[in-house]
Amino acid sequence: MTSIRGHIEATRRTGELGVHSMDSFNLIVPDLAVAHRFYSAFGLEVREEGNNLGLYTAGNTHRWASISAGRQKRLNYLSFGVFEDDFDRFKQHIEKQGQTLIDPPSASGSNGLWFRDHNGMLIELRVAEKSSPSSKSSVDNRSGLPGVANAPKRSTVQVVRPRRMAHVLCFTVNIQEAINFYSRVLGLRMSDRSGDAICFMHGIHGSDHHLLAFAKSNAPGLHHSSWDVGSIEEIGLGAMQMTDRGFSKGWGLGRHVLGSNYFHYVRDPWGSHCEYSSDIDYIPADCDWKGADHAPEDSPISVWGPEPPADFVHNYEAEAA
Repeated sequence: MTSIRGHIEATRRTGELGVHSMDSFNLIVPDLAVAHRFYSAFGLEVREEGNNLGLYTAGNTHRWASISAGRQKRLNYLSFGVFEDDFDRFKQHIEKQGQTLIDPPSASGSNGLWFRDHNGMLIELRVAEKSSPSSKSSVDNRSGLPGVANAPKRSTVQVVRPRRMAHVLCFTVNIQEAINFYSRVLGLRMSDRSGDAICFMHGIHGSDHHLLAFAKSNAPGLHHSSWDVGSIEEIGLGAMQMTDRGFSKGWGLGRHVLGSNYFHYVRDPWGSHCEYSSDIDYIPADCDWKGADHAPEDSPISVWGPEPPADFVHNYEAEAA
């Protein structure tokens, strides 16, 4: 499997204030044992941390998500990383934007800045190392060699293990309000949108085409978390890996239009998804990406691939709200 090699210094857009990473998220689910089984099957390292589960990728000490137990599945909060010398500036900026800072959740153990977004979603800004990539992630879609059998034997296939979390797509009640809030308060920029249906936002200090995205619904919630792998082959093997472990519902293989990444989505036990993703567009810190509003005929959900399930963008959290 393709791995990340070497250390790349964090990139930064000088003089401008903005979060640099989607640092982590917290999801509440009814059964932690089921969550442990699902995320382990997906190829993540799942660690028991007090009353929660922590989600990690192989060989990386960064905790990408925490999973907590509760009565119903619910996206609890999003946590964004900021540079240390921006922290005090962000505190002043947030207050100037009219946001009320609140106490952190009792179990979070965080001394970050906490407030709520336009939908009431809990948001944290914390000093953290940049976990968004500072260059385009490597991809290995090499052609087979002549004179040899190039496909691996199924008995020798290794477990697919994502390299990092790529992005999170949330539901929002209003796409324009989401763009306004996250650009004005967090310094994200719109990469692309399709009317009032969906939008994608990137970080100004160098990030994938989107580290955060929104789809329209009547309530907030989590649609999917996306996880970077090194090839189309790994996406296909990941889909097989999940099917073999009893998680066959999903959508793929395909290629997105906006963002350009290859994908396969696996539906989790609570109606949201985990995405194997590869070769997404990258926006460097010194690039002024021209965000656009694309007509429906120019922004279908995929360039190619099977039709998505009828409930692919259904917000199951809204039913429980």
